[in-house]
Amino acid sequence: MPAYEFPLLIKSLLASPVSTRTPHEIVYRDQLRFTYDEFAARVGRLGSALDRLGVAFGDTVAVMDWDSHRYLESYFAVPMLGAVLQTVNVRLSPEQIAYCIDHAEAKVLICNLDFLPLYNAIASELKKVEKVIWISEDGKLPDGLPGEGEYEAFIKWGDPKFKFGDFDENTRATIFYTTGTTGLPKGVSFTHRQLVLHTLALLPAFGLSREDVYMPMTPMFHVHAWGTPYAATTFGCTQVYPGRYAPDMLLKLLDTEKVTLSHCVPTVMNMVLGAPGSEKVDLSRMRVIIGGAAFPRALCEAALARGIDIFGGYGMSETCPILTIVRLYPESSGGEKEISYRTKAGKPVPLVELRIVDENMNDVPHDGVSSGEVVVRAPWLTQAYFKNPQATEELWTGGYLHTQDIGTIDEQGYLLITDRIKDVIKTGGEWVSSLALEDIIGRHPAVAEVAVIGVPDPKWSERPLAIVVLRPGATLEADDIKREVMRQAELGVVSKYAVPESVLFVDAIEKTSVGKLDKKLLRKKYAPAPAPTLAPVS
Repeated sequence: MPAYEFPLLIKSLLASPVSTRTPHEIVYRDQLRFTYDEFAARVGRLGSALDRLGVAFGDTVAVMDWDSHRYLESYFAVPMLGAVLQTVNVRLSPEQIAYCIDHAEAKVLICNLDFLPLYNAIASELKKVEKVIWISEDGKLPDGLPGEGEYEAFIKWGDPKFKFGDFDENTRATIFYTTGTTGLPKGVSFTHRQLVLHTLALLPAFGLSREDVYMPMTPMFHVHAWGTPYAATTFGCTQVYPGRYAPDMLLKLLDTEKVTLSHCVPTVMNMVLGAPGSEKVDLSRMRVIIGGAAFPRALCEAALARGIDIFGGYGMSETCPILTIVRLYPESSGGEKEISYRTKAGKPVPLVELRIVDENMNDVPHDGVSSGEVVVRAPWLTQAYFKNPQATEELWTGGYLHTQDIGTIDEQGYLLITDRIKDVIKTGGEWVSSLALEDIIGRHPAVAEVAVIGVPDPKWSERPLAIVVLRPGATLEADDIKREVMRQAELGVVSKYAVPESVLFVDAIEKTSVGKLDKKLLRKKYAPAPAPTLAPVS
């Protein structure tokens, strides 16, 4: 008999916790909890039910749900059939959601009833969707609702011991859509092999333990919740899924389930720390990875003060996403230096080749000062945008994936992202980092949130505009912010050209669908009018 070749398939990630009878549980809000044996049975039932429905190898199944055990079941059952899981970003506009589902050629849609009005608005545009399965928290559906019935009733008649077969590990497993600065959303897909290798790299990178209690604070529609549900399942960790994000529910679950591992963008961490009653919750057992946007020092200090082991990581939708992570070493520990390192992007995880290059693809020195574009290779990077060869060619120019991020690498090998190429402010013949300015302004105790963009200027090309949200009850003058930036400029932290010409105080700053500062929208809103023609503050 020939040896078994063991293809790297997603089903292999579920084998260990089931075979070892892990005692840990899958938890949904404060409503439901079940064992890994029960979870495996539910995955079998879902896969069997979809198979009976006619989902064939290569078909796409789209999911629109909050973070839930159902989403986790689809993470496994759909690709384990050889089908493709589409995780739909429910925060996009209706037009974009309809485009993404149609472009991905989804045949089946699993949809939470919360999105029924949205579905009704776009149903006529979903030309390829043949079947709809509805998710209802109480198991009830409105009379006359078309579809294949309610999720729990649908999987009830599936086979809990359904046998998922083997196939080529390079089979496409997932697809989702990422929005850029221009054009329609782009489809990003990953194979079974890529997801398994990414999972294996995450285990040491996140310092995962079998005793960890994991809860995502990043939507499961976004880059597989950074791939962490796959990693947590591989180790059979307790997993907690909070449903729709609400500060009170997040805090309740962090407290009652004693969560030890999470990840999120800075805005979500700020929301948790600033939520009413947050100070009464013991967060000292947690470690939190911050990614998706610049990690402000003020946020790091606030989290450390609560006892949270918080540190940065880096990646993007096209990279599955993890490329680098901060792990503290003796050279990076203690005081201000430690905060400086915690807020960096970190060092590459195993199997990642990461370079900082100039416009001719030449490497720049690793001196912590010389900057260039971050380009990467790793076995889990998306190989192509779905049905978009032109964008794929631009993404992979020169055989490396181009991140469009500008960064530096220091002598110890730590990456620092200094800006997005499109967000750098070109003023007075110099490049000014919007992220550096946001970090300086964000440290002021009166500032709750800040975004910096470049606005057109006839003399200086662009000038920085600071858009600031103050903390409740706080007061601050524009000149206070300008003086602080000038002080940092005199210390050599930033150029004098970085001192903002204008400071705009607002009640809220627009965010993208995944909680990042929406600088595309901010530029559209605030940049069209020419800024005053004034010399930089001197």
